[in-house]
Amino acid sequence: MGFDGSPATFAGMVDLASARLGGQALLANDEFFAAKENLLNPQPAVCDPCRYTQRGKWMDGWETRRRRTPGHDWVILRLGLPGNLAGVDIDTRHFLGNHPPYASLEACSFFGGDANVNEIAEGVWQEILPPSALRPGSQNLFGISQQETFTHLRLKIYPDGGVARLRAYGRVRPNWSRYDPQQVIDLAATENGGLAVACSDMFFSDMGNLLMPGPSINMGDGWETRRRRGPGHDWVIVRLACTGHLRGMEIDTSHFKGNYPHRVSVDACHRPEVPIDALTWPQVTWQQILAPQVMGPDTVHVFEDEIVDSGPWSYVRMNLHPDGGVARWRVYGVVGSA
Repeated sequence: MGFDGSPATFAGMVDLASARLGGQALLANDEFFAAKENLLNPQPAVCDPCRYTQRGKWMDGWETRRRRTPGHDWVILRLGLPGNLAGVDIDTRHFLGNHPPYASLEACSFFGGDANVNEIAEGVWQEILPPSALRPGSQNLFGISQQETFTHLRLKIYPDGGVARLRAYGRVRPNWSRYDPQQVIDLAATENGGLAVACSDMFFSDMGNLLMPGPSINMGDGWETRRRRGPGHDWVIVRLACTGHLRGMEIDTSHFKGNYPHRVSVDACHRPEVPIDALTWPQVTWQQILAPQVMGPDTVHVFEDEIVDSGPWSYVRMNLHPDGGVARWRVYGVVGSA
């Protein structure tokens, strides 16, 4: 079994629209054949050639009826997390005779918490992708050059048809003003801007799962490496949402019962100016802040007093001895570089 992850084009980016992060399909002008909510499903679209509904062929995506009048179809989406977009994937997987020939994308920033969907629809929208040709049954990748922080997207398809998934890759831009300066937060959490940037192996599941909100739902919803047959150990590096001082951490092996790591240790460094590629070079010095700890199966391990240096740190590295799987990694601390 291998990991079917994000397109390599947008490696190091987060799918800001994913339902897993709270993304929602708010409104569509038509969803006769298939519901708009399917667009944000974090799992790849599937095909069941024998499945039909009262409205026709079942499709794992958003699909409108055949348009017999001028115009186009559209759907409004709320991003799960506000951020800067770097690119999108308008995925028409399994839509072969019914995909839209063209699509465009608009975005807006709407931070008003009490706004209803009609107010959002009438807001100020900015075109970030002009009408662009789509291939059937394919991932259609487009770069986005805008640097603004967006909260909502509007996908337009011309004139009608079906889209399996919409991925909106970018960087999380949290609102730090909502936090007290001394408030302890999860500095590694995706929702706060933390990012898993490198690892030794993720054969069975993606390193980004470690930082996702909420508890893991199964073994596939964590980070798991293949069985190590030689010397050494596996590792993952996380860029903290911002430089901070650590107060504690949780290393959660939920669902990993016969394949959890025997021991885990954690290192840290404060090198915000170093390119990500350089973090594995010998010139970068890492300091051990958590000595090797024996792990147990299917357990949330909490460490506070065991952390020997609170920082400040900008990166943390978790080492699995020798290999295995971890469901979630929480790195709690306070913001600050002094």
